Amino acid sequence: MRVLIVGSGGREHALAWRLCRDGAAGVELHAAPGNPGIAALGTCHPVRADDGEGLLELAQAIEVDLAVIGPEVPLVAGVADRLRHGGVPVFGPTAAAARIEGSKAFAKDVLEAAGVPAAARLASPQAPCVVKADGLAAGKGVFVCRTQEEADAGLAAAAALGGEVVVEELLEGEELSVFALCDGARAIPLAAARDYKRAGDGDAGPNTGGMGSFSPVPGFAAAEVAELVDRIHAPVVEELARRGSPFSGVLFAGLMLTADGPRVLEFNCRFGDPETQSLLPRLDGDLLGALAAAAAGDLRGVDLETAPRAAVTVVVAGGDYPERNDTGSPIGGIEEAEAAGALVFHAGTARHADRLVTNGGRILGVTGVADELEQARALAYDGAARISFAGARYRTDVAAPVAARA
Repeated sequence: MRVLIVGSGGREHALAWRLCRDGAAGVELHAAPGNPGIAALGTCHPVRADDGEGLLELAQAIEVDLAVIGPEVPLVAGVADRLRHGGVPVFGPTAAAARIEGSKAFAKDVLEAAGVPAAARLASPQAPCVVKADGLAAGKGVFVCRTQEEADAGLAAAAALGGEVVVEELLEGEELSVFALCDGARAIPLAAARDYKRAGDGDAGPNTGGMGSFSPVPGFAAAEVAELVDRIHAPVVEELARRGSPFSGVLFAGLMLTADGPRVLEFNCRFGDPETQSLLPRLDGDLLGALAAAAAGDLRGVDLETAPRAAVTVVVAGGDYPERNDTGSPIGGIEEAEAAGALVFHAGTARHADRLVTNGGRILGVTGVADELEQARALAYDGAARISFAGARYRTDVAAPVAARA
């Protein structure tokens, strides 16, 4: 089976790793544009993830059986539509369905129509509140404002990103990421994870694309996750289908666990990053077959179980992330980290001649997998400590309170 993975980050490397395992010798892996980690598993092609025409030409030339689109930008831009119209089977929603992530105002309308509990929309940015840029902002368009000064600054920052601004009530509690595979009518639960959005320990500093994650989350085993998907994802899938925009792909709900129950903070139209790096090592069953079934519009009979093992992912980032990226710094220690038992997923790397160098903000995701969360955390941090490049840094508290309670 020829599979084309679209994207170049840690999520795409994790997908490539897992799909190669599922298909073993039967998978011929391609990626566009890919990264050095993915290149060790298959063939990378110099086509941008948002170049719909270029991707269609590539998919037709190599006769792919399934295209898996990782990032949100090409999905919102309609790359899945272009590939489907060209006869390529695609795992990923249409542009119309991807608006669930591409426009926060649209998402609020869908949630209200579907009767799904969510953060209430506010007429003006009065603290405490959350100010959000309506469109995509790589995880950096959300401003949590506890004072009026922060609310005023958040409004200005969100407006500077362009487009509409959405203001919501500030919810308190722990966050939870819940994923479901969808075929346009059905939502099949995967598992829950928790990610760490802030740059620094103790949730200090600015929002980022994600600095770490872990799974499972205590209190959310398979039965609890299935209940959440029935209450949250399924009504959204039904509402999108009613609007003529059926959702096929992975639907990712970011929830806040409030005293009044779970409330939706946001919906995403793709796998999370770095949650995917913690989620996929825990899955049992044929993920490749499940993605193909979703792309074909029929998930009946698909059941992806989650193993009792635990996974923790620590993101090793550049010293100035998220303000600016790091490029060209030589990277060392990956082989040592892998030899010590960690999985290392490339997120922002490039190869210059024979040397691996930095090429982004979040450079690597280091994942530990073990029977218990504390063991998985120790593996992840042991691996992260072996990674070296100028300015390398990572949060030291990923999964710490949970592991201590386990």
